[in-house]
Amino acid sequence: MVETAELQRDIPTSPYALGLRDEMAGRAQRRIGGLELGDLEVEIREGRDSLWVLVRRKGKGGIALRAAHVPTGPFQCRALAARAGEPLRFEVDSAMGRHEICIEPSEADLHRLCVRTTLRPAFDLRLPFLPRDLYPLDANDDPLATQGNVEAAQRGVNAGLVYFRLDKPAFGSVLYFQNLTALNPYFRATGTVPSGIVGGNWPELGLSLPVRKPDAGEADPLPAGEEIVLSDAVLVFRDWAGDDEQEMARQFLQMLGAAYKTLTLPEAAYRDWMWRAERSLTDLESAPEATVRHYGHRYVMPYVKGEVPDVMVQMSVVGALNDYSKWRGEPVPLAAELKKGLGKFYDPKVKTLRRFLPNVGDEKDPDAVDSWYLYHPMINLGRLAIDGDAQARELLLKSVDYGIRAAHHFKYKWPIMYRIQDFSVITEARGDGRFGQTDVNGIYAYLMMQLYQLTSDEMYLDEAKAAIEAAKGLRFDLVYQTNLTVWGAVACLRLWRITGDSDHLAQSYVYLAGFFHNCEIWESEIGYSEHYSNFLGATCLHDAPYMAMYECFECFAGFEEYLANSGPDLEPAARMLIGEYCRYALSRAWFYYPDTLPEEIIHKGEHQSGTIDRKLSFPLEDLYADGQSPGQIGQEIYGSGGAFVFATRSFHLVEDAPFRLFSNQFVRAMERTGNRALSIQLDGGETCAAMVSVVRLKRRKLVKASIMTADGDAIRPHRSSDDRIDFHVPANGRVILTWE
Repeated sequence: MVETAELQRDIPTSPYALGLRDEMAGRAQRRIGGLELGDLEVEIREGRDSLWVLVRRKGKGGIALRAAHVPTGPFQCRALAARAGEPLRFEVDSAMGRHEICIEPSEADLHRLCVRTTLRPAFDLRLPFLPRDLYPLDANDDPLATQGNVEAAQRGVNAGLVYFRLDKPAFGSVLYFQNLTALNPYFRATGTVPSGIVGGNWPELGLSLPVRKPDAGEADPLPAGEEIVLSDAVLVFRDWAGDDEQEMARQFLQMLGAAYKTLTLPEAAYRDWMWRAERSLTDLESAPEATVRHYGHRYVMPYVKGEVPDVMVQMSVVGALNDYSKWRGEPVPLAAELKKGLGKFYDPKVKTLRRFLPNVGDEKDPDAVDSWYLYHPMINLGRLAIDGDAQARELLLKSVDYGIRAAHHFKYKWPIMYRIQDFSVITEARGDGRFGQTDVNGIYAYLMMQLYQLTSDEMYLDEAKAAIEAAKGLRFDLVYQTNLTVWGAVACLRLWRITGDSDHLAQSYVYLAGFFHNCEIWESEIGYSEHYSNFLGATCLHDAPYMAMYECFECFAGFEEYLANSGPDLEPAARMLIGEYCRYALSRAWFYYPDTLPEEIIHKGEHQSGTIDRKLSFPLEDLYADGQSPGQIGQEIYGSGGAFVFATRSFHLVEDAPFRLFSNQFVRAMERTGNRALSIQLDGGETCAAMVSVVRLKRRKLVKASIMTADGDAIRPHRSSDDRIDFHVPANGRVILTWE
């Protein structure tokens, strides 16, 4: 009989954990294989109803991964001849059918183990509840005697991961990452969605495959004889668990980067953002749904036939058009026209910008302040002011003191919404009931850094430090809205550059870890999502079920600035993940525009805000990885800035050349080294790829072009047409472009 006296009986457990404990203590499992993974020992064992992969560090415990669950009774397991790069492969035959398990280790840098399980059912099969597949073990292989903490687990349909530390015994930290892309056939066959399926409660962690709920109707069975993936797990191990949030965040980025490298990546396609920007500008200028006049000025509507003008919308479009004007080398008259009306948002009584115009009436509460909305227009004013715009500087400087008073009143812990007159709270906390707008600290600090740049006043620098300091300790609860999270990371990096204090660099990793925890690091083929891409998209809020265009392009712009301030001290995994997010954003964001989607999949009937007009080049607000109809919120005109941001960051003017240069990784430096030669320095991840394209200008003929690496190796074109030549090149390093 297994001794149970040491169990903490006030902590609930399940028969599955008790069964594993009993098997391990009673030596009821049969060893059928093993390998070494650095200082880790990997052992494969056949248990009563499961095939187990055990990973141990001598004297410091380990983990047990259920590679196959066979609840039907006796089964036979045998080793198969390994395929190339796969040291271990096993086959499990049972009444259910045949499981096949592939185990692939990697000792490069971090220890990593990939375990992939498929099933070929013997009959049309409906799977019942399936237990979670991962258990920590102590030095005596007891899962119930361990102590540790789950730092992060899957949120909604974001990345299928659980990141935890095993403290007793001191095994270290583990990242379990489930490649949900490989499980698409299972989700489609069973009519399920992978929402929150990776996580768990200590000590039962990992994946629990979703099954169709009884009230959702009968799911189709897994068809007999057809192989289907049940799990594609990646485990990454560290022998030391970070003892503070900064180190835990840095390790999380490293380990997520190691898992990312195992994925088969979808294509990041070329998109003509120059054309899209021209179309968007035309519609902003001419579509009656795009703008409205008040007080003799022109204002942008937030949605097509939806909402009322507000200052965040106005400034977001003005800021994007300002960038577009600089990129084109000529003024955009609409930008100047929209700037003229900014003063009507200023309230001389409270001495700050209000969200709505004075004539908003009863349609909105004019006194309600959404915390992040107060500061976001100011950062766009800050950008204009830094570019030399005197009007923007004046409006910013006379508005910001109120924002500082708000920060002091709330002690840098902002609620969701409050009243502008007296800071009385309307809504204290978000849906989880625990926190307000946690990453407003980041956007506030970013604004303070802009003001320090404008004025050299140390007060603003101190404010930025205080805001970042107040957000410490939130760990993976830091994220409220993902674009704010990115600006917080940028603020930390700028603080580091100015002060030289490496604590600020380390704190930027906390913001980055929170952001990537909130990303969909998989490609969905569920329902309507098969018509667009979601890979590496960030859901817009900590609890949002969808990706939004506005947050998408704001994060892209913020990351461009983050990398520009980084230098060689940046954690390589952070650089790689940021570069990959931005590379896929340029491709994925194309699908927000309704003219790129089949008309029949776009949400019909009532929308949360306004209507949808596929003829207008304004993006939908919402795309879903769970297969829902896109466009349920509406068509966001304020998201039109995305086309201008993507065009200005990815297309580069080459003087006196009949083409523009496109790159889907950021170009950190570009130098004309000859009459028809260009040196290009890219800023992506060390092991990643970039697309560099030579794109014909209008009414010009495409030249013959070639690219070589800095070492002189020629790179053949990946694709050629009369309009464009695409090259796939290393994402980090220097390449030389020459043309005839």
